[in-house]
Amino acid sequence: MRATAAAISSSLQRFHHLPFPTFASLRTFSFFGPSNPRPFPDYSLKKPTVTDTHLVHRISTTIKQRRSEPLRRVLKPYESKFKPDHFIWVLMDIKNDYNLVLDFFNWSRLRRDPSLEALCIVLQISVAARDLRMAQRLVSEFWGRPRLNAHQVFDVFTERLIYTYKDWGADPHVFDVFFQVIVESGMLLEAGKLFYKLLSYGVVLSVDSCNLFLTRLGGSFKGMWTAVRVFREYAEVGICWKTMSYNIILHCLCNLGKIREAHTLLIQMEFRGNVPDVVSYSTMISGYCQVGEVEKVLKLVEELRRKGLTPNEYTFNNILVLLCKAGEVVEAMKVLRQMSKQGAFPDNVVYTTLISSFCKSGNVSAAYKLFDEMRHKKINPDFVTYTSVLHGLCQTGKMVEAHQLFGEMIGKGLEPDEVTYTALIDGHCKAGEMKEAFSIHNQMVQKGLTPNIITYTALVDGLCKRGEVDIANDLLHEMAGKGLQLNLCTYNVMVNGLCKIGNIEQAIKLMEEMDLAGFYPDTITYTTVMDAYCKMGEMAKAHELLRIMLDKGLQPTVVTFNVLMNGFCMLGMVEDGERLIKWMLEKGIMPNATTFNSLMKQYCIRNNMRATTEIYKGMLAQGVKPDSNTYNILIKGHSVARNMKEAWYLHKEMVEKGFTLTAASYSALIKGFCKRKKFAEARQLFEEMRIQGLVADKEIYDIFVDVNYGEGNWEITLELCDEAIEKCLIKRN
Repeated sequence: MRATAAAISSSLQRFHHLPFPTFASLRTFSFFGPSNPRPFPDYSLKKPTVTDTHLVHRISTTIKQRRSEPLRRVLKPYESKFKPDHFIWVLMDIKNDYNLVLDFFNWSRLRRDPSLEALCIVLQISVAARDLRMAQRLVSEFWGRPRLNAHQVFDVFTERLIYTYKDWGADPHVFDVFFQVIVESGMLLEAGKLFYKLLSYGVVLSVDSCNLFLTRLGGSFKGMWTAVRVFREYAEVGICWKTMSYNIILHCLCNLGKIREAHTLLIQMEFRGNVPDVVSYSTMISGYCQVGEVEKVLKLVEELRRKGLTPNEYTFNNILVLLCKAGEVVEAMKVLRQMSKQGAFPDNVVYTTLISSFCKSGNVSAAYKLFDEMRHKKINPDFVTYTSVLHGLCQTGKMVEAHQLFGEMIGKGLEPDEVTYTALIDGHCKAGEMKEAFSIHNQMVQKGLTPNIITYTALVDGLCKRGEVDIANDLLHEMAGKGLQLNLCTYNVMVNGLCKIGNIEQAIKLMEEMDLAGFYPDTITYTTVMDAYCKMGEMAKAHELLRIMLDKGLQPTVVTFNVLMNGFCMLGMVEDGERLIKWMLEKGIMPNATTFNSLMKQYCIRNNMRATTEIYKGMLAQGVKPDSNTYNILIKGHSVARNMKEAWYLHKEMVEKGFTLTAASYSALIKGFCKRKKFAEARQLFEEMRIQGLVADKEIYDIFVDVNYGEGNWEITLELCDEAIEKCLIKRN
């Protein structure tokens, strides 16, 4: 407990010693206030002459006796003799009748502007009558006068207000009214001066006035620093800050990047008896979201719930965006579901962010489910949403669905741009459908859109993958003719294309040309050629290329090591693969799921599930999260080894995380359960597979045709036979 208290004390000291700037003018007074406050001055009224006394008496008596009549009629006889001094003398007689004071003031100011002293007196009377709205209106009207030099008048107004205070109301709220008006007017330096001026008279402004001051200071970067200092100093002179006050400063500290100091202040709130509310936590969560600290965010969310508070939509949105940026899409989905349960409704931005993240992670089926959910909830997808889904479909080769979505997009009046067309072109290129890719390119040009370097790079990539390197070269010349500058990405695509067709010698020559052109090969270039060497089993040449790369000062990425790992595994050199992982960890290079997947796949091929499981456990121990490929490898491996309990558990876990089994994994699971005579589980998986549109192989159709025939399910038997014929798995007799 002592250690905890010491840690908190240390944190609080850190907060108090931040190097904040200050208002020089605020340092005139002691932070602890004066030990002996100055007394307010007595109001000294100028003595009227005998004639003035008679006139004031007649006016006072007349307006009291004839108060139901309009003053302009009642006081008509006295207008010519009425002087500014008469106004204050009359007020002395009627000050206890507030409504009469206001009527008389309004009559007087129609004839001439009141003096500052007269205005301050009416302010004092209004506040004493608890008419703060009128008082604020009077001050606002005065400070809003055209051509008023507010900064020059400030000192005079302050002195008049102090001078009239003691004998005309003595209600300190009058200073709150004045303070709030000058703060709203943007006179923040004057507001700071007024605070300490009043402090010298023993008056401490209300916390609401000070909150307004903090809020206005927090409107600019420089002002935020001052707000933090004011917050600290005002507490030392008697301001008892509320939760709202702390929230303002939490917001300032987070915007200044002082996230840890803000968290310290959140702890300090509770020590000082101010209970943090949902705004406090939301601000803090938002701050941690800005710096990408996922663990801190999740801990704060848990603390928020533990205290019975519900995150608002703003908080949920921040958390979702952060989780998506961090690649924690499954966690983001959990937050989305919780958001809906608690009555906070995600908007277009939240759905689009999640959809885009699922597409980037390759989980397009989950993205499409969200897209359908979005439309079902009458949340209209915009241009960005459609483009994100379309891009995801193209990346996974689902070009029919992509074109359907493209048509729907146009039907809704959303005009596709270069990014949309390029996504379609890239999808066709990846599928080897170059005729369709160039057709989309021509449509794009006809629409008046200009293909950019990314569009041409996609086309070059497609041509290279088909071995049409000469046509790709012609396209590069066309790009140059149109004024488009080749970039490193375009050269890397060409290198990749040459490697794909096994022309590594030409790829090496192109790398030399890149050097001459000033586009120096980068880590991606070297990794691409290393991959080609590894796939050809030439590990020595791959190692030599890695050495050259390191000599040039290029840092290998985890992808570079994954290429080497894949090379080792293809040659069955699993021991070398394990040594590579160990070396990576020693050098502080964190392997990813792909690194471990290559090794696990090789052990599964060898039917060594014990070694596979050990590698999987090591992967989890390093904090590496399994991906879709990990689960498919493990499920197939355990199914072939007939470890159906493990395979079934992994299947359930995989589905819960939003991943989809491949046709091969389904087939392995079904065959595994059939061999164990567990036909109920096998049948469930077969139906699940068919619903998802995946095609089972002939052996699986044979199994279920036989099972249903044996059970006497003629209708299902015939249906499966027709389905197998339709999918060209068996020939029609």
